[in-house]
Amino acid sequence: MKWVTTFAFAVMLISTAAFAETRVKMASTTSTENSGLFNYILPLFEKKTGIKIDVVAVGTGAAIEIGRRGDADLVFVHAKEQELQAVKEGYFVNRHDVMYNDFILLGPPKDPAKVKGRTTAIDAFQAIAASGARFVSRGDRSGTHTKELALWKAAAVDPAGAGWYREAGQGMEKTMRIADELGAYTLADRGTWLAVKDKDKLDLKMLFEGDPPLFNQYGVMAVNPEKSRGVNYKEAMAFVNWIISREGQAAIAAFRDKSGNPLFIPNAK
Repeated sequence: MKWVTTFAFAVMLISTAAFAETRVKMASTTSTENSGLFNYILPLFEKKTGIKIDVVAVGTGAAIEIGRRGDADLVFVHAKEQELQAVKEGYFVNRHDVMYNDFILLGPPKDPAKVKGRTTAIDAFQAIAASGARFVSRGDRSGTHTKELALWKAAAVDPAGAGWYREAGQGMEKTMRIADELGAYTLADRGTWLAVKDKDKLDLKMLFEGDPPLFNQYGVMAVNPEKSRGVNYKEAMAFVNWIISREGQAAIAAFRDKSGNPLFIPNAK
């Protein structure tokens, strides 16, 4: 009987260890990574489920492409039109809104383009172009880059090739550093800005915010197992269901900067 009990206990330990080592790959944005959100919420999910999430932080466009190829199990990004199109094409399933924040326009303290006080984001972008003040774009097909290009288009400005316009090809934190070094403007998400502005000792100032077109929705979706048969769909859906649950949404709401400001607002339905 003692041998049976010992054997059963050993089997239980092995089973628990195997479950604890279950790993899921999530392609996500640099903004969720740079902001520190994942460092805060993923340990909560892992403790509850034993599922380890490995994050690949790239631009939204690249994250969706990784999912399309079946090289990730789920994606967590912020370009809703692109996400819905990829779902329509059959590459992803079970997409949900998760949280939001907004985009903000950062620039040098002297504000050479006189952006501060403008009434709309379009007006602010037109002012930058008209002044010839430097602007640093992420230039990486991210959700932020996609929004920036949409704003230039709405402002009837084509910045490509202009001497004042530079594409960094980097994530949000590095792009802000470059803009800071150059005394340039840049479009950023509020979460990353709040998380790194003091840490990186940036001189950049937030000069424009609050216009409805700057709304920034984040969503999560699982890679379609019928399209990519090797994905860990069950484990991916465990995360999807957790992040949109009351517990997951509460974890997002509790994630704040040192001053108590929320970096993301949960809005899963």
